[in-house]
Formats: sequence, C-alpha cells, structure tokens
Amino acid sequence: MIVKEITLRHVKMKMKAPFTTSFGTFQDKEFLLLEAKDENGMSGWGESVAFHSPWYNEETLKTNWHMLEDFIIPSVLNKEIEHPEKVFESLMYIRKNNMAKSTMEGAVWDLFAKQEGIPLATALGGKKKEIEVGISIGIQSTIDDLLQLVDEYVNDGYKRMKIKIKPGWDVEVIREVRKHFPHVPMMADANSAYRLEDMDRLKALDEFDLMMIEQPLASDDIVDHAQLQKEISTPICLDESIHSLEDARKAIELGSCKIINIKIGRVGGLTESKRIHDFCQKQGIPVWCGGMLESGVGRAHNIALTTLSNFVMPGDTAASSRYWDRDIIEPEVVVENGMITIPDKPGIGYEPNREVIQQLTEYEKTYS
Repeated sequence: MIVKEITLRHVKMKMKAPFTTSFGTFQDKEFLLLEAKDENGMSGWGESVAFHSPWYNEETLKTNWHMLEDFIIPSVLNKEIEHPEKVFESLMYIRKNNMAKSTMEGAVWDLFAKQEGIPLATALGGKKKEIEVGISIGIQSTIDDLLQLVDEYVNDGYKRMKIKIKPGWDVEVIREVRKHFPHVPMMADANSAYRLEDMDRLKALDEFDLMMIEQPLASDDIVDHAQLQKEISTPICLDESIHSLEDARKAIELGSCKIINIKIGRVGGLTESKRIHDFCQKQGIPVWCGGMLESGVGRAHNIALTTLSNFVMPGDTAASSRYWDRDIIEPEVVVENGMITIPDKPGIGYEPNREVIQQLTEYEKTYS
C-alpha cells in the first residue's frame, strides 16, 4: 500500500447538550479528520480525539495538527506500507503524541481493510456480530436531573450506566442512583479527581455494588492506585494512566487495577490497542472501550475494536443521536436494546458524508 494523498480537516460540531466532567464543561467539540487516499483514489479515514485544551492529557487539537503536518504525514506519505501495524512501528521514534499518531494509523487501517474488501473488525481479528453498549453521563445540575437521565437511558436499553463523579458529587449521588435503580449495572468515573487522602470517601462507594471506579487518582499514577485497590473492594479501572502495553503490564504486576479501559487515541492507535487487549486477556484482566465524544468516524473505529473477544464489558460507544443532531457518517450509529450491530461493509463500515463534513470544516489542507 502507498498513501498518495492526505487531507487534514479541522472540524467543529455542536453537541446536543453540554457535557460536564470533573475537568469542566463544554458543548462544542472540535477535532481533526484525516483522509488518506491510495493510488486508486480509495479513502481511509481517521479521527483525532484530542480536545481543544489539554485537560485530558497533554495533547490538543493544535499540537496534533503540528505533529501530523511536520512529522507524521511526512513519515507515511508516498512510503510503501506492508501492513497498518508498520505505521505504528514507523512512528515509534516520536515520543508520546499518541492521539496524533492514532489519527494517521486509524486512516491506514481503514484503507487497508477497504483494499482487502473486509470489515475493519475482521481485519483486526474481531469475531463478534454485535456488541453491548453502555452510556456515559456527565455531572448534572441536580440529582433529580441525573435520575431522569438514567431512567431515560435504562428505558433505551443501555447495558451500563457510567456516572461521572468528583468531590462533593459522589457518595450521596451514587447512593440515590442505586436506591432508584437497584439492579442496573453501574460504574463511577472520577477522571483523576481524588487523592489517597480521600480513601474513606472512596471506600464508602463499596456498598453500592459498582462494576468499577474508573481512574480515581492522578492521571500518571499506578503506585497509589495499587495501595488504594488493596483497601477497597470495588475494582479499580485505569484509564488515563495507561498509554502503552508497558504501562498496562506494570499496572497489572503492581495490582493497581482489575480492569483496563482501552481508548484507541490514548494508546497510539489500533495496533497498540490490540496488543494491550491480548496481554490483558492472557492475564485474566477484562477490558472495555472508552469513548472520547467521537464523531461517527472515531465511533466506527471503537465499534470495530470492541469486536475483539476480551472486550467483555459494555463500552461507551453510544448512538450518534446521543451527542449529535446530525453525525458525519451514513448511516449513523444506532443502538437497539443496548446493542450495536457490526457493519459488514469493507473498512469502518460507515460512509463519511462529505457534504456535512464540508459544512462543519473550519480549515483543511491537502498533502501529496
């Protein structure tokens, strides 16, 4: 495979409702779309999940554009690519910048699957024909607002509720949700909002039979998480702390977690996501696929990855209509009774809507 042309687009989409975590609130989602064309004009698509500001990790939309334009695209454009996994290897000389790397690698994986005439899920080794889906609920203005949303999503059939928490919006909130929904699978996501001094607060969550508490402590920590996991019965799931297979290996050896959330952009692409998945499976550590408020392109990559066998917990890949009045793919991602049917078309299985993309594009540049 040779990528002959790459178009990078800065896209801005307005979410249907503001989304709030312990980091803050936002409603406009800006992201990068990368389209890679081969010598026959066939396109593969990738999406950067970096945010406008560096609140999730050190990467931003602008730093991703810089890394792609000045380093990553020149490393891939007009070069012979034996397999998408080689893209990951060719970019290892670049430290970190995983979201930028993933943007390029995802497009090559999509293009590769289309050239082979197979779904991306099949190219990755996935076997599932449908996947279970959970939903992530941001911090609400009142507990009543939260309960109303949970009720709505339970009725929609979502298989798991993820409730964002932070100091002052945690134990009492989870208690109320569990009181009203005693049998709904539920987890709490802290986005690194706590410290070891908050041990008693986190221990108090044990009574609510949560599937997990996600990333309670610092985003770069695996040592304190190991200490915390010894003291609480609720399984800890690591998210922001895991950037690579090596991070996953060390966290598991230390006992820092019992579950790992794999986000494609956070770990540098589908190749490393697969490696982490395979290692965790051998270690008996279940994984699931987290969301980054992706548009349909990134959502499609998440769906394909989740078809791998050790993704045994519902992911965050909700329906397109959960976040957007209109997504940028055809058809949009649909959830029925908490399940997504895996598309059987080649590549990501969804067709980017060029008209809609053009309407939402703030700036674009083509490289050849």
